[in-house]
Amino acid sequence: MKHFLTRCSILICLILTLAIPVQAEQSYSHLYISISDALINTKQDKDAEAKLALEQFSKDWASVTSEHKEAKDKVNDILAQAREASSKEDRLQALSALSNALRALEKQENPVDEAAQRAEFGTKFKPSMKAFEDALASGDIPAIESAYKDFNTKWNKIERPVREQSMAMYGQIETQMAFIRISLASEKPDIDSMQSQYEELKQSIEDFVAGKDTAQVVEGEYSLATLITYIDEAKGLIDAGDYKGASDKIREFIKIWPSVEIDISTRNGSLYTRIESDMPILVSDLLKSQVDAKAIKSKLNTFRTEIELIQGASDYTLWDAALILLREGLEALLIILALASFLERAGQKSMRKWIYIGALAGVLLSAVAAILMSTIFRSATIDTSRELMEGYIGLLAAAMMIGVGIWLHSKSSVASWNRYISKQLGSAISNGSVLAMATVSFLSVFREGAETLIFYAGIAPKMETSQFMLGILVAFLILAILAFVLVKASGKIPIHKFFAVATVLIYVLAFKIIGASLHTLQLRGTISTTIVDGLPVISMIGFYPTAETMIGQVFLLVLVLAAIIYKKRKN
Repeated sequence: MKHFLTRCSILICLILTLAIPVQAEQSYSHLYISISDALINTKQDKDAEAKLALEQFSKDWASVTSEHKEAKDKVNDILAQAREASSKEDRLQALSALSNALRALEKQENPVDEAAQRAEFGTKFKPSMKAFEDALASGDIPAIESAYKDFNTKWNKIERPVREQSMAMYGQIETQMAFIRISLASEKPDIDSMQSQYEELKQSIEDFVAGKDTAQVVEGEYSLATLITYIDEAKGLIDAGDYKGASDKIREFIKIWPSVEIDISTRNGSLYTRIESDMPILVSDLLKSQVDAKAIKSKLNTFRTEIELIQGASDYTLWDAALILLREGLEALLIILALASFLERAGQKSMRKWIYIGALAGVLLSAVAAILMSTIFRSATIDTSRELMEGYIGLLAAAMMIGVGIWLHSKSSVASWNRYISKQLGSAISNGSVLAMATVSFLSVFREGAETLIFYAGIAPKMETSQFMLGILVAFLILAILAFVLVKASGKIPIHKFFAVATVLIYVLAFKIIGASLHTLQLRGTISTTIVDGLPVISMIGFYPTAETMIGQVFLLVLVLAAIIYKKRKN
């Protein structure tokens, strides 16, 4: 297993070394996602997560080049204000201004004629509007339903100019369309009511085409937490038998939805579509003479959990970062000390420097690989698939951690550890060469460094940089203390006990990375999401209530149990 991990680690680093980033057209989509994350977390009073999102924006923004110096400088200035904001209100205001400044820069780089865009939008939408008007005039419900479906499909295809030019008008049009959908889905659709609703919708569309911003702005600060609150209140009203009240509560949800939808559409397009499609239907279903309360609550529960999955961050701590380096560094340290101790006992104390030179070479080459990995991750070629790569690399890191954990478990006894050290020493001594020992030292450090890189690639993108660096610093300090103690103790400390503790911690971290990585792939729509009702989101340990994430984590637990049983039988 260990040889397999060694070869995999070195092979991955070689692949990364040979990888050459390819230039691609500059995209700002990932920057808007970072702003959205910062807004969500600021609204939820999650200061650390908001700062992490801003840090990610800063990191990505540093690689952006633009000939429009004034517009770029404005983004820089507002970004500095957002990072230095001392209050929630100041940061929210700065983030809003940052989004506008970034959009202004984007418009300068890709100039468009907004008036022409509005006119083109009106021209494209006119046939669908006329068809819906004719269907309303006929009074034929099936015809109205068919026309509305075409009308809505057309809107979804051409809505972008409205959203980009006026979020207020976009929100008003979306809400008015949802209310028509509610009327159409009711038990006895009221044609006159739909006609009145359509007239208001038509006026909003005509105002936009004419360049008039007549939308009524929805006041207040709303977030994903607000959506969850409305769903919980609607469920409570359903339980109390107040179906009219629950219907009104979902109407409130629909009114604020345009203010929050981007937080979901950028993370889970499928969920965004289902909420827009199904919520108006639930409003009507609650007002029917026969209400299927159980089915409605089930739908609301599913939406609630999926929103909560987006809301729950995969937060890693400094101890997660410290544990990885501590585990990998400990093994390399023990091998280096064992080799140095052998030379001293053999009367070749002066030759120990070659052991340390080999170790230093391993550290330097690992650092080069780390820089290459960082460069590739920040390459423009992966901007649109960053989260996809994070998910897959996280799973690779977890797989390697399982292998490391099993290896650690096999060394967590005195006899096993002594056999391992004897083998490492024997392979160097048999060559009768100090160079061979230096090579063992180099490979030990570089191998652990390569594994560490893979593990860090799985967690670093979801950590605040300060926490990440602090974790590494803590690990270095602990390793320095351990090195001092081990040298002074001359092998009297039971090293196998260190490994027994490290084994448990590695398995816990692997459990977390598996859950977080599968969750990331679910948000990207790469794998399915099957909600398991009644279970909470516990992002601290990477637990998400979906069948897919739990299957991955159960697989880990089965492997751990198998490793324990195997070791007991072997002993």
